[in-house]
Amino acid sequence: HVQLVESGGGSVQAGGSLRLSCAASGYIYCMGWFRQAPGKEREGVATIYTFPHSTYYADSVKGRFTISQDNAKNTLYLQMNSLKPEDTAMYYCAAVRRGGCYLVPEAYSYWGQGTQVTVS
Repeated sequence: HVQLVESGGGSVQAGGSLRLSCAASGYIYCMGWFRQAPGKEREGVATIYTFPHSTYYADSVKGRFTISQDNAKNTLYLQMNSLKPEDTAMYYCAAVRRGGCYLVPEAYSYWGQGTQVTVS
């Protein structure tokens, strides 16, 4: 069983930046960031596949967010720049146990507790 712990959320003004971190208890070949705003469904933000290295972003964050990982530390990151009020949500780190690396919640077996991001 993999444990995921997010950190780095907070409140920021529009146009600002935040960096989220997710510490994993072990190596994961595919991890992703998801978010869920009140009254809305959970949506994929970005995913990263370790080998071969590849990343995928939702259109809404492309060019503003960057997903990365430090394999030595088993840590996933999400650098968020040019934040907008519509980015306000609870952000979750997730990991795939087996199968493809897709940006849909159903593909992920392990989830963190979430970290709140508020953009005003």
